[in-house]
Amino acid sequence: MESPIENYRIYAIKYAHFERRSGDNFIGGDSHDVPMPLDYFVWAVVGESRTFLVDTGFDQPMADKRGRTITTPVEHGLAKLGIRADAVEDIVITHMHYDHAGNAALFPRARYHLQDREMAYCTGRCMCHHALSHPFEPEDVKSMVGRLFAGRVQFHDGASELAPGLSVHWVGGHTNGLQVVRVHTARGWVVLASDASHFYANMQDHRPFPVVYNVGDMIEGYETAHRLASSPDHVIPGHDPAVLTRYPAHDAETEGWIVRLDLEPRAAEQ
Repeated sequence: MESPIENYRIYAIKYAHFERRSGDNFIGGDSHDVPMPLDYFVWAVVGESRTFLVDTGFDQPMADKRGRTITTPVEHGLAKLGIRADAVEDIVITHMHYDHAGNAALFPRARYHLQDREMAYCTGRCMCHHALSHPFEPEDVKSMVGRLFAGRVQFHDGASELAPGLSVHWVGGHTNGLQVVRVHTARGWVVLASDASHFYANMQDHRPFPVVYNVGDMIEGYETAHRLASSPDHVIPGHDPAVLTRYPAHDAETEGWIVRLDLEPRAAEQ
């Protein structure tokens, strides 16, 4: 007998910020050239019996190296939800860029879920080219290799169900092995698009983000994410500050940095 599909709670946790102009967020630039900053998130997917973390962010030394601002360390955001970083058992890495695969020491018990193609990509010949390699950090890649030999990496090829109501799906584009996460909630199927679309505008206007491995796969990825979701309102981009205003906060203390994606968007933003 198949297990029933569970309704998960999903929390978007902002941990860092970077000021940026709109012209830097689209291939071909943007004629408006207005402020269009990046927020950095990890996502906690919480069920009755299991909790999954989607991506692991980066720490203060990496923020200093990359010129980003830590707003709340990842472990503090998780603790606010009652999640101990050292107790997390399942982590989905959407892709291996520095802002999604860092904080190596925080999660000593976790099994990491990764696409075959992403591991091949970040350890293969494409890393000979700075245009493709610069968003990766060698130490993050080395850490993943270490986990592999410790039996703590589970590879996926395309689409895989991790638990009833939670699955990963390869889309590529931004990196060769980028995957999105489909989660069943009380409001329907939510897709955590991660960097399949940095901003709502990338996928809504079909204007790709300029850090990209395959533009065709990136554009097709927009369609895949929407096909997997219950509606366009159920697709969550990876870096858009608007996520924090569209969705209700976890509580009064987390307004503006932890929001509930399993709840309906705020009425004013619909």
